[in-house]
Amino acid sequence: QVQLAEYGGGSVQAGGSLRLSCATSGYTYRHNYLGWFRQAPGKEREGVAGIDRGGGSILYADSVKGRFTISQDPAKNTLYLQMNSLKPEDTAIYYCAASQSWVASLWQHNFDSWGQGTQVTVSS
Repeated sequence: QVQLAEYGGGSVQAGGSLRLSCATSGYTYRHNYLGWFRQAPGKEREGVAGIDRGGGSILYADSVKGRFTISQDPAKNTLYLQMNSLKPEDTAIYYCAASQSWVASLWQHNFDSWGQGTQVTVSS
């Protein structure tokens, strides 16, 4: 079972930036696709961005395209999410997740391992 731990959340004003990190450990070789998800109060969890172990097959939700960048450092077993031009509607708990599927998808049911989440708050 892979373990994931997010960090880097916080509070920022609209237009600002944050970088989230997700440290992975455990049986990481079994997991082929990594993703970032978020859940805002009163809303369902949604996929934000995804990337495969080779750094390809990158996907973004339409709402974050051009503002967020997903990347990873295999040597550090760390996944990143650079978030720029943040908006109040980006406020949510952000989770990283790992999938054993070879399919590039932000369908959350593909992901079997999840971190505990980190809060991101964007004020106007």
